[in-house]
Amino acid sequence: MAVPTPSFSHVSAASGRAPARRDIAESTYERLRGALSEPEWLLFEPLIRDIERLKAERRAIILAHNYQTPEIFHGVADLRGDSLALAREAAEGDADVIVMCGVRFMAETAKLLNPGRTVLLPDTQAGCSLAEAIQPQDVRELRRRHPGVPVVCYVNTSAAVKAECDACCTSANAVAVVEALGSERVILVPDEYLARYVAAQTRVEIISWHGHCEVHERFRAADVAEFRTLTGAYVLAHPECPREVQQAADYVGSTAGMISRLAARRPASALLLTECSMADNVAVLYPEIHFLRPCNLCPHMKRITLTNIRDCLERLEPRVEVAEEVAAGARRAVLRMMELTASPRVRSADPAASGPAGPPGV
Repeated sequence: MAVPTPSFSHVSAASGRAPARRDIAESTYERLRGALSEPEWLLFEPLIRDIERLKAERRAIILAHNYQTPEIFHGVADLRGDSLALAREAAEGDADVIVMCGVRFMAETAKLLNPGRTVLLPDTQAGCSLAEAIQPQDVRELRRRHPGVPVVCYVNTSAAVKAECDACCTSANAVAVVEALGSERVILVPDEYLARYVAAQTRVEIISWHGHCEVHERFRAADVAEFRTLTGAYVLAHPECPREVQQAADYVGSTAGMISRLAARRPASALLLTECSMADNVAVLYPEIHFLRPCNLCPHMKRITLTNIRDCLERLEPRVEVAEEVAAGARRAVLRMMELTASPRVRSADPAASGPAGPPGV
């Protein structure tokens, strides 16, 4: 789910007078009070003002993934959420320029769904260990080993890998996609832990790959048990965490699923087993919840800064392009996912919507 910021539309304002509003900096700082100190705000404010000006001049929209730092996520983003939701929401707008505050595969997905628009990635070195864990030739080899078995790739893959697959999935709809294919066996790549989670939720036989997220694979079940004993916190884990961590959690789900669960439950304290900035950003939305932060930083997400956002809007570079021979197949896989999850056959849009992860095979 992509969440729009409560600010005015910079795209609409570019073609006429902006609606009456309070000073942008004042309203932005009010949102960020719980996440930034005053000295930090004084450092960021000039950059935020520059970015707001450039967005209007370029008819640009900024998309920020949940793992972006608060000054980006709450400070300059127009849409916030997970990568696929952001790309889809952007496709419904009228912006000429899309700035993806995330990593390369996210920018590629935005380009796939917005082929006629300029898509910018502020730092081209913002990669992803999971996306880099599998290459197109690996998918072809899996097909050779398992002839006739459909291949589903996690959205956390390059466009070139998506082009080799039958459908994409997200952590929120992986079970739905796998089951909607109507096959007894499905290859699910590249995340081993997501595949094991899906296998525990369905009777479909899952053939997995050995990819891991360098952020989530570092969490340990023993740490979860210790934190729960000491604090009584409600524990939420991402499906990219090791299986034993999923089983130790109170809830397992996508980043959007975590936010929805917190909104519904409102625990006194919560432990989010995912990237650090996720807790920082959700804490702004729910200041009454005490968030414990034994988190892991994503070095790739942290390559995106206010400075390089401003610079890319000034230069309209670096641009993300996907060769058409790759884009056609990759787009087909993404659209196939949307078709499958729109079907009444699917039983759930979020594999973890019912709560904690069950034991293997359940």
